[in-house]
Amino acid sequence: MMLSQLPPPLLAWYRKSARDLPWRNTRDPYRIWVSEIMLQQTRVAAVLGYYARFLEAFPTVEALASAPEDRLMKLWEGLGYYSRARNLQRAAKLVADRGGFPETYEGLLELPGIGEYTAAAVASAAFAKREAAVDGNVLRVATRLTDCHDDIAVPRTKQNVRAQVREIFPEAEPDARIFNQALMELGATVCVPNGPPKCLLCPARDLCLGRARGTAESLPVKAPKKSRRIEDKTVFLLLREGRAALRKRPASGLLAGLWEFPNVEGALDEPAAGAAVRAWGLEPRAWKSRLTAKHIFSHVEWHMTVYTLEVTGGGPPDFTWADSLEHHAVPSAFARCREEAERALRE
Repeated sequence: MMLSQLPPPLLAWYRKSARDLPWRNTRDPYRIWVSEIMLQQTRVAAVLGYYARFLEAFPTVEALASAPEDRLMKLWEGLGYYSRARNLQRAAKLVADRGGFPETYEGLLELPGIGEYTAAAVASAAFAKREAAVDGNVLRVATRLTDCHDDIAVPRTKQNVRAQVREIFPEAEPDARIFNQALMELGATVCVPNGPPKCLLCPARDLCLGRARGTAESLPVKAPKKSRRIEDKTVFLLLREGRAALRKRPASGLLAGLWEFPNVEGALDEPAAGAAVRAWGLEPRAWKSRLTAKHIFSHVEWHMTVYTLEVTGGGPPDFTWADSLEHHAVPSAFARCREEAERALRE
């Protein structure tokens, strides 16, 4: 396929068929940037509510720059990949200090948490720069259109697609602002993953080599992921005088700086769990429940055994005893534990 033929039918289709999403109705680089960070590794439907609440709390980049970290993390609770929120605030402080967003791809790339894709997406949508934002949707569309069988997990393939898209990027400002979004929308709604593409609905169906050659459904080519490591953990919902024990995770690493329920490595039976509680200087008074939970990260799975029990004693200095979880950002890895703790606190 000649990719140069793609922009006119794609842009006409997008203007007629695109989903009405709030970040598409603005040229404000702050609002566009927040949406792009939230949408990393996260479905559009899951982001919509968070996006509205986030902008209500922090309507400007200056408001985000000066926000208390605990409030920021609480608003991000459940979205996952919490380093995104920290990098948002780090970048916001730099932008606020300099009096505005950099308007070039290279300038945006210098901000914390902004990679090639996000820099290009913001540069095009906010500033009409001819920069190609290549995500999984765009890789899928491009490899199907050109019948490309190169492994998309290899950086060179992404670089090649980015060069191809830049070459056909429209020059008119209104078109440049939406071209990346149009490609991504095509991949998200028509040229879809995990199943046959909806070729009859596609504005590029008559231009597509993958469709013509019958290879579209087998593309893109991607090397299989490595299997995830499994880690067993025992998590404790420790209750004392109507309060539950929480502690902060380390300042670096997985779920850095967020609140968690005390836990230890391994799947402990009740006697061993009791010994672990006593090692914290607490005495089990009443065992209430035992349940299991699982959480999947990109590279590791946590298999959790969760004990709820009443305790007495002081406990370690890093434990915080909370009568509510309302002001503590507990990551979704502990979602099942949080539900159980909230129920226990209500009782």
